[in-house]
Amino acid sequence: MEYNLNLNELDVEKLKKLSPGELTDLGICPTCFDRATNKSLYGDDSQLKTYEDDDIECLFVPNPRAKGHMMISTKTHYHDMAEAPDYINEKIVRFAKAYMNIIKQVYGCVRVYLCTMADGPMNHYHVQLIPRYDHEERGSKNFVKPRQKYVYQEESFNQVCKLINEYAKKQI
Repeated sequence: MEYNLNLNELDVEKLKKLSPGELTDLGICPTCFDRATNKSLYGDDSQLKTYEDDDIECLFVPNPRAKGHMMISTKTHYHDMAEAPDYINEKIVRFAKAYMNIIKQVYGCVRVYLCTMADGPMNHYHVQLIPRYDHEERGSKNFVKPRQKYVYQEESFNQVCKLINEYAKKQI
């Protein structure tokens, strides 16, 4: 299912002023809108994105619940895992496993939780990888930890990029 926005029929400048939640409520996928309008919603992601290919993009979450919080998003619009073809889901699971090991190695967390939540009328399928550190309690509270501002750490970022790209080359 390819999701293409017909921007000719929309007042793009007005829509650019809306929040992702407001776009979702209007039935517009914020991720697709951001891509169609040259990153007008979320901005430059060069210090977030660690990997991209024809199917997926992987990046640090700009408002993470923990240091090392990442997401894997489909390039084609699907509402959730049930809509996506099996090969995409399988790829996401393989990459999620690789990222879990990489995040543990680079950030020293004890666990990395995998979750996806397709909430809202126009969600874009993605999974989140949320680290848990040894000073934090186990359990589902980790999925709702307070959000914080992403802090770019060049050495850690480059190490994650290097390791995931090494993994990706082995998949070809």
